[in-house]
Amino acid sequence: MKLTVFGATGGIGQEIVRQALDSGHQVTAVVRDPARLTVTGAGLEVFRADLTDPQALRPAVAGRDAVLSGLGARSRKDAGIATRLTRTVLGAMEAEGVRRLLVVSAGPVGPDPEGAAFADRAARGLVSLILKDVYADLAAMEDELARSATDWTVVRPPRLQNKPVTGSYRTVVGGFPLKGRFIGRADVAHAMLAMINDPGTVKQGVGVAY
Repeated sequence: MKLTVFGATGGIGQEIVRQALDSGHQVTAVVRDPARLTVTGAGLEVFRADLTDPQALRPAVAGRDAVLSGLGARSRKDAGIATRLTRTVLGAMEAEGVRRLLVVSAGPVGPDPEGAAFADRAARGLVSLILKDVYADLAAMEDELARSATDWTVVRPPRLQNKPVTGSYRTVVGGFPLKGRFIGRADVAHAMLAMINDPGTVKQGVGVAY
């Protein structure tokens, strides 16, 4: 497949690029600073852009089978960036008629797991309160996706870890895995790549966790 990855220098973004190349896909990595992209490969194209102009991004998404995004705030002071940058990506995709889009959000933005204990629900509520600006941004981003013409999927992980791919994660379409508290960035990337051709995830939020 021909894939474009936004947020390609982030923890999840670099894993998407690395795993996609390892699987033989052609990957366009959209970055603001190419020096921060440590992944290399014969199927890799690096596209430099600042993500402010949808027209400038059109060549990066034209003719692609899917677009994957790891864009998002790295801290509370970056709140608002996910919505703003995703809106730019949507503009470029819609101009080029590219439909498939998978993005990273966060577990607390979606519903509580079915059957969750009070302690788990309280913990999710506390995290949501502490990071309310970040999660409000992600919720607004999800609203932008819902209004778009794309075949979007929102992937909602809990607390992220740095660990290699295990493939042992659980996914719940429209919900969240019960007692799912952690997941590795590499497994989030693995899940996103696996969902590209899964029609059951289109226009859905998907919780993913161990």
